[in-house]
Amino acid sequence: MPRRLVLFDIDCTLIDAHGSGGRAMLRAIKDVYGVEGELGDYSFHGRTDPGIIRDLAELWGADGSGGGDDGHPREVAQAPGAGRSGASSEDPVGDRVAECIAHYVGLLRDEIAAADVETLPGVRELVTALVADRRAVVGLLTGNVEQGARLKLEPTGLLSHFKVGAYGSDSALRTDLPAVAVSRAEALTGRRFVGKDVVVVGDTPADVECGASLGVTAVAVATGRHSVDQLAACEPDHLFADLSDWPTAYAAIMGDDDARR
Repeated sequence: MPRRLVLFDIDCTLIDAHGSGGRAMLRAIKDVYGVEGELGDYSFHGRTDPGIIRDLAELWGADGSGGGDDGHPREVAQAPGAGRSGASSEDPVGDRVAECIAHYVGLLRDEIAAADVETLPGVRELVTALVADRRAVVGLLTGNVEQGARLKLEPTGLLSHFKVGAYGSDSALRTDLPAVAVSRAEALTGRRFVGKDVVVVGDTPADVECGASLGVTAVAVATGRHSVDQLAACEPDHLFADLSDWPTAYAAIMGDDDARR
């Protein structure tokens, strides 16, 4: 009977797609909204695809405002209904998020076909070990929309290992996603997963913080844009520079007592 639900972020946690998603996203925003601009210090990491679209489209003036006065995206991705269908007719950005996502997925397919998607050190071994352990259910928790997540993971051969998932297509709010994944895992297995039995593995502060309300085990890995020190400040339960020492990461994910059995 499964005892752990292990949820992995994708970008810079499992893989490095070398900017494929970002290039496809910027092109989709330009094609759908007719706007483009500078990113400044804006980071895609730890955000959802619908949230990124809304942030950047508004930053660059697709809502008719001319963009943010301070040169940074407004925090509109956190507003209720952001990036979801059914947006108000008075919301020129939100009304076209679904259209932009669909266009993005097509562009991403082309980008991934031309890219060298890299599986990060230790990831293949760690995921394989967890999948072989009957005490674990392995899934995804990612800001990518589901179609985008599948496109990014297909070249790695790991996609079939992830039995459940929560995606940016489920909510534009990353903090909503752990509960979605837990619900799906419980429906799949008939078992409840609560508190530290749920493990979230990711490379950003948003990954560490998104499951705080559920009391999950947070495992941070500094293979993205955030350093070990930056991630340590978020106080994850476990912190790794990378997953190359995958047996140690496996032990941390399963719990010391479980891993020794």
